Amino acid sequence: MGAEREGVGPDVDLDSAVIAAQRGDETAFRVVYRAVQPQLLNYVRSLVGAADAEDVASEAWLQIARDLPGFRGDGDSVRGWAARIARNRALDHIRARSRRPVSGAGVDELLHLPGRADTADEALDAVATDRALAAIAALPREQAEAVLLRVVMGLDSTSAARVLGKRAGSVRMATHRGLRRLAELLELDGHHADVTFSTSKAL
Repeated sequence: MGAEREGVGPDVDLDSAVIAAQRGDETAFRVVYRAVQPQLLNYVRSLVGAADAEDVASEAWLQIARDLPGFRGDGDSVRGWAARIARNRALDHIRARSRRPVSGAGVDELLHLPGRADTADEALDAVATDRALAAIAALPREQAEAVLLRVVMGLDSTSAARVLGKRAGSVRMATHRGLRRLAELLELDGHHADVTFSTSKAL
C-alpha cells in the first residue's frame, strides 16, 4: 500500500531528506511526505473516521511544513513527531465536532501495510479477518491508541509514548494488553489465533 510509490521504498534516505527539507528543498519534502503520509493517513482515519481523515491529515501537513525547520531529530523520529501533530489536529477536530474517536476505523486497510517482524505484526496477522475492525474497536481507548501507533505508524514504544504524553513503560503495557485482548477476542469469536506474546520483546 503505497510502498511502491516514489520516495517510499526501503532505500530512501529519510535522514538526508529531512535535513534537505528543513533547508527548503521541495523535492526532499516530497520524499518525506511520501514516506510518512500513507501511515499517517491511516492513523488519522482510525481517530476521526474515513470521511474526515483527508482534511485532518492536510491540516497536520500544513503544520508539519511550517514547523519542520525547527524539528530536531532524524528520519525515524520524524514519524513520531508527525504522528503527535496529527493526533493533536485529530483531537481538535473531534472537539470541534463534539464527536468521539471512531476507534479502529479503517483497520482493514492496515492489513496491507509492510510487515514489521514483531509481536504487533503477529497480532495483526491474527486479526486479518473481516472482524478486524470490530476487534480493534472493542479495545479500551488507551490500548487501541497504543496498538495503532505501534502498528499503523510503526513507532517504537518510546516514540509512541511521546505522542500520547505517557511513559514508555505505560505504552508497552497498554500495547501488550491490547494485543493479548485482540487474541482473546478472536478466540471467543471462534478464530484460533496462533499468536505468541513475549513480554521480553520491546513492544
